[in-house]
Amino acid sequence: MVESNVPTQQAMFGGATEEEFQWAMERFRRMWDEISLIGLRSDGGYDRSSWTLAYEELKGWFISQAQNRHMRVEEDGNGNLWAWLGEHHDGLAFATGSHLDSVPAGGGYDGPLGIAAAFIALDVLEIRGALPSRPIVIVGFIEEEGGRFGFPCLGSRLATGKVEPSKVLELRDRNGIVLKDVVAKLGDDSYALSSTPEILSRIGAFCELHIEQGVALAPLGQPVGVAEFIWPHARWRLTFDGEGNHAGTTLMADRHDPMIALAQTILAAKEEADGVGIATIGRIEASPNATNAICSSVNVWLDARAPSDSKLDALWSGVLDRSHAAAAALGVTLTFTMESRSPEVRFDETFISNVVSIGHDLGLQIPLLSTAAGHDAGILADLIPTTMIFVRNESGVSHSPKEIAEDADCVIGAIVLAKTIFESEMPHSDNKNKRRPNE
Repeated sequence: MVESNVPTQQAMFGGATEEEFQWAMERFRRMWDEISLIGLRSDGGYDRSSWTLAYEELKGWFISQAQNRHMRVEEDGNGNLWAWLGEHHDGLAFATGSHLDSVPAGGGYDGPLGIAAAFIALDVLEIRGALPSRPIVIVGFIEEEGGRFGFPCLGSRLATGKVEPSKVLELRDRNGIVLKDVVAKLGDDSYALSSTPEILSRIGAFCELHIEQGVALAPLGQPVGVAEFIWPHARWRLTFDGEGNHAGTTLMADRHDPMIALAQTILAAKEEADGVGIATIGRIEASPNATNAICSSVNVWLDARAPSDSKLDALWSGVLDRSHAAAAALGVTLTFTMESRSPEVRFDETFISNVVSIGHDLGLQIPLLSTAAGHDAGILADLIPTTMIFVRNESGVSHSPKEIAEDADCVIGAIVLAKTIFESEMPHSDNKNKRRPNE
């Protein structure tokens, strides 16, 4: 007999009663409506770059949601937000959350969904009288996308000490603004980039809920999945220096055009990645950037990912060799810098098994997924037990206004997260303080 991939009614509600589920749906919708206009562009995308007015609005929303739940909020010296519940309890905290920033013109779910779902998960635990006796912390990491300063997972890397502040303070955004100047203008002496071992030492597990970036869940008919591992990922900046000249008077044979070297590099990236991994050149800065002038210099950023570190190394080596050859043939100079690198990340096997078992208890089949997208969870994974819950994305599109998740799937994800938090300790509840959903 072929097993159906259509969720049962129990699974449709993520194991909650219909009353609880509808209450959580209404609460999620109200919460989502509060941030749906923050950073919204006319084309439907979002600009929520770190340390901007839109980002400050989102921070205010985060703080308000936490305070409404009697959580204590602290901002570490890197701009990461930590909302604590039950700090007086014994034991290490269960951490959850995600990030608030977006890529330029990105979707609304990538990042904030994980934070909204975390708050809903707390609400579900509270109405069931099942808040654990260990502390819970919801985190909002800053600059996960690297959309402003080009360094992904910056907040979590700084917090874990995986990047030296001196290495990133000189980073510039597209407008030439330097990160150290942004930090200086905040006017708060406590805002000093550094690792935060005193915070991380209080955390025993981390689970990040995130919208699916791809389309694995929809064909399976499943609302949520669990991450098994993250592909290794790196970003390089390549600079091609040639000779600026007149577009109308310089013969083709006399040109030292960096744009031609770049064009050949783009094709090399496509060909080297074919069957090995993924390579993208999506950002270009040309100088002088004039229609009737041959460029003197071009800066580009190569984003490359592969299922293993060895395949990533082979991909990059192939691109670099061909790019050097193209530049030399044109009399163009090529220099490059690796701006970031994340190795392969394997999430905690016991944690993954627990989430799958929780799904089974709720009437869900939770498939194991891999992802080529980087996440803050991947930065924390070698320090504490970590995994990720993915919520179905029917479009399969991410970093785009077409990114979408159904409210029901988001709430099911929050319910799975709630049970994950609860079963991380299996506290005993006498239910005498349990509230009904309409209270």
